[in-house]
Amino acid sequence: MAHSLKQTRAPKPNPRARTHQPHPNSQTPALECAKLMLTAALRPLWRHLIQHHIQLENGLTLLAEHVRTPSISFDLRMRCGSSADPHGARGAAHALEGWLWKGAGGFSARELGEAQDDLGLQRGGGAGFEYTRMSANLLSSDLEAAFALFAKVLLEPHLHAEDLEPLLELSRQDLLSLEDSPPDKLFSELRGRFYSSGHRDPVQGTLESLDNLTPEVVASLRSRHTPQGATLALAGNFDWEEVVRLVQKYFGGWSGEKVALEPVVLAPHFTGHLEQDSHQTHLALQYAGVHPSSSDWYAFILAQNVLSGNSSSRLFAEVREKRGLAYSVFASSELMGPLGFLSAYAGTTPERADETLTVLRSEIENLHLGVSAEELERSRISLLSSLIQSGESARARCGSLGR
Repeated sequence: MAHSLKQTRAPKPNPRARTHQPHPNSQTPALECAKLMLTAALRPLWRHLIQHHIQLENGLTLLAEHVRTPSISFDLRMRCGSSADPHGARGAAHALEGWLWKGAGGFSARELGEAQDDLGLQRGGGAGFEYTRMSANLLSSDLEAAFALFAKVLLEPHLHAEDLEPLLELSRQDLLSLEDSPPDKLFSELRGRFYSSGHRDPVQGTLESLDNLTPEVVASLRSRHTPQGATLALAGNFDWEEVVRLVQKYFGGWSGEKVALEPVVLAPHFTGHLEQDSHQTHLALQYAGVHPSSSDWYAFILAQNVLSGNSSSRLFAEVREKRGLAYSVFASSELMGPLGFLSAYAGTTPERADETLTVLRSEIENLHLGVSAEELERSRISLLSSLIQSGESARARCGSLGR
């Protein structure tokens, strides 16, 4: 089913923005051919990427890939996402990830920051809907020092109660800032109506749930920070045997049982309308898509790229360039658990909202009629170019491995 949501200043919902059944997923000969072409083109690239894979006795999976660069990136993913936050305590996983860095081992929060700066380490990560990530990018020569630092944060956090409230206040500010960004507010509302499972709420929680977060509730989420089901991905310049030794040294003593991911449950299809004082109208739609585990994945990303991948894509050409309906229009894929989705957005004016929605839906649903050879070739080249460029970045390759 397609799910649509419109946000505008006009109080009356768009009568034509109704739910509908899109054309069933169909495999056209053109897309099947493109899938085979893309797979064949990618195989030589994959052969040049030397991959390593091992699972430690505690269940932690280690993945690594060589990239010719003096830097190295790693990304630790644990099954502690916001979708598994306790009922009424949404935002706990997000708060916990920030709380870990407020002091650990013999380091205060300031000393942890200084230690990162001393290494020239660029830290990333955070809690998502399904995982909590701890990632870093740094010089290969400093990998052991970075592992030692991250192990302390993960395994020896102070979790002082007085450090939690400032983090919750930042979450409140993030949520309130949605009022200043209608597109972000729209997609947050769309997610809230699209899912009926814990994936519906913002990662930061809600203003109501944040008031329920006590140090005890947030700290209890550490039971989900376990090596079983966790993945440590690494990409860059390294010696594999040395990496295994370091991971064993700093994370081999980590323990805990595997926890299940929260099942993804979809809500019934809907059409919605949000009213806001604005001179703009924002449109968002969400369709069932394809997951990377499906044999149709390559066909799906090729089709998505034809729809919204470059300046000659259908949405850009038809909605913006030809008709001048929207100043911003795009489609993107979203993955959640074992499911994949296609989301679309357009920003326009109240006077042109109906026509914009009609054209937007038409272009998406006409994909089942097939694509031209020229569109197919442009899409293939665009995807290959993106892959090759990401292959030159340790951070990008690390992120791909982790996913």
